[in-house]
Amino acid sequence: MRQVSQAASCGAKTRSGAPCKSAPVTGRRRCRMHGGADGSGASKGPKNGNYKHGRYTAEVAATRRWLREATHMLCELKKPT
Repeated sequence: MRQVSQAASCGAKTRSGAPCKSAPVTGRRRCRMHGGADGSGASKGPKNGNYKHGRYTAEVAATRRWLREATHMLCELKKPT
């Protein structure tokens, strides 16, 4: 017996705890109500209501990475041969 494949569904959990049965937006994994629509999601930076200080921004993370690499390079140079 051949099985019929199920149509794709959003899969996000609804408030009742059941999975959403709506079809996802084309090219996305979620339906329009659960984050598949254009422009959905929180804004970046201070415009986001949860933004507090900027400690975890991409720029600060890159600076930390650079400092860590520079420290490792200096430690390697300092080692006796």
